[in-house]
Amino acid sequence: MAATRLEKDLLGEKEIPAEVYWGIHTGRALENFPLCGIPAARDLIKAVCLVKKAAGAANQELGYLGSLKGQAIIQAADEIIGGKFRDQFPLDALQGGAGTSVNMNVNEVIANRAIEILGGRRGEYCRVDPLADVNLHQSTNDVFPTALKIAAIYGLRRLSESIARLQGACQEKEKEFCRVVKIGRTQTQPAVPMTLGAEFGAFAEAFGRDRWRTFKCEERLRVTNLGGTAVGTGLGAPREYIFLVIEKLREVTGLNLSRGENAVDQTANADCFVEVAGMLNAAAGNMIKIANDLRWLNGLGDIHLAAVQAGSSIMPGKVNPVACEAVMQAGMRVRANEQMISEAVSRGTLQICEFLPLVAYGLLESIELLGKAAEILRRTVLGIHKDADNCRRNWENTASIVTAFLPVIGYERAQILVQEFAASGRDSIRSFLEEKLGKATVDSVLSPENLTSLGFKK
Repeated sequence: MAATRLEKDLLGEKEIPAEVYWGIHTGRALENFPLCGIPAARDLIKAVCLVKKAAGAANQELGYLGSLKGQAIIQAADEIIGGKFRDQFPLDALQGGAGTSVNMNVNEVIANRAIEILGGRRGEYCRVDPLADVNLHQSTNDVFPTALKIAAIYGLRRLSESIARLQGACQEKEKEFCRVVKIGRTQTQPAVPMTLGAEFGAFAEAFGRDRWRTFKCEERLRVTNLGGTAVGTGLGAPREYIFLVIEKLREVTGLNLSRGENAVDQTANADCFVEVAGMLNAAAGNMIKIANDLRWLNGLGDIHLAAVQAGSSIMPGKVNPVACEAVMQAGMRVRANEQMISEAVSRGTLQICEFLPLVAYGLLESIELLGKAAEILRRTVLGIHKDADNCRRNWENTASIVTAFLPVIGYERAQILVQEFAASGRDSIRSFLEEKLGKATVDSVLSPENLTSLGFKK
C-alpha cells in the first residue's frame, strides 16, 4: 500500500499520497471537478507563481515573512516557473470557486517545496503554511484574475510575433507574384483582372491589422486588482503591502502592470477579457477567410498548395488542402470561445466573476490555437507555387475583362463586343479583342501596370 500523510481542513481529515507536493485542498478538488480532463493551462500556473513570488517578496521586505521563510517561498516559486513539478498541478481547467482550487494547488506545492528547502518534510505546515504564509495578504479573487492577465499578455506577445511572421510570408508571395495577371472574382464568379501579387498583398494587410490589434490587446490587461483581496477593498492586507506588491509584480514579470485605482471594479467586472476575446475573434475570422481563399485558389488552379499528406483512404493520388482546413477549424474554435467567454463574464455576480476558470480556459486556448494556426498557415503560404499559365488562360477566356476597356471604348461599345464574342463561339476573348481593337491597344490596356494602377489617367 502506498504511503500517505494525513492532512486536515475545515471539513475534516483526508489521506494524501506522501510523495505529492499538493495537499488536502487539491485532493478535494480532484474529487469534486472531474470535468473536461484537461488540466489548467501551464502558463496560468506559472503566472500564479509569479504573483506568489511578488507577494512573498513584498511580505518579506515589510517584515510579515521571516527572511528564511520568504526566501524559501520565492525559491519554490522560481523552480515551478522554471518548469519543475509540472505533474503537481493535476486539477481540471474547469472548476467551481472562481479559481480557488488552482490558487490552493499552487499554495500547497510552493509550501511543501519551501518546507523541503528549509529541511522539513512535506505536510509539516508549521514550517510554511499554504494559507498563512504563501497566500499571505491575498485572495483568490485578486490572485487569479491578475495571473490570467499576466499569462494572456505573454501569450499575446507570442501570438503577435507569429502573426507578423505570417504577414511576412504573404508579403514574400506578394512580391513573387506581382506580375502574374489573373482574373479577380466576386460572388465566386469571374470579375475583372488583377494580379496574384495584389491578392496576397491583401492577405498581408489583413494580417498586419491582426498583428497590431493583438499587440495592442496588452493595454487592456495591464491594470490589475492585486492587493484588493476578496472584493477589491484590500480588507486583510496592510496598505503598505498593497502599494508595494504591484511594484514587485512589475519586477518579477518584466511587464508594465499597474494597480487599478478602483479595485472593486477590477474585481467585480471582467469585461476586459471579453474585449480581448473579441480581437482574437477578428484574427480568427481573417485566418478562416484567407485559409478558405487559398483552398479556392488551389481548386481553381491559380495556385498549387504543397502536398503534405495523402488525401484519401480510397482514392489513390488524391491530395487535399488539409493545412487550410486545420487552420479553419482552429479559427472556428476561437470564435466559439469568444461567445463562451462573453457568456461566462456576463454571468458574474455582484463583486466577483465566479466563472473565471472557464474564461481562462477559453482565452488561453484561443491565444495558443491562433499562434499554432498562424505558423501552419505561414508554412502553407511559403509552400505555394503559382500557375501563371492557368491564370492567363482563366482571364483571357473571361468576357468580363472587357471592363478594363471602358475608359477607351465606352460602355455601349464594350457591351456590343461582349455580345459578339458570346455569339462567336470562340474561346479566347483576348484574341477576339485584338482583332477588333488592335494588338497594341489590347497589350496596353491589359498590361499588369494598367490593370493594377489606381484608376486611369486621361
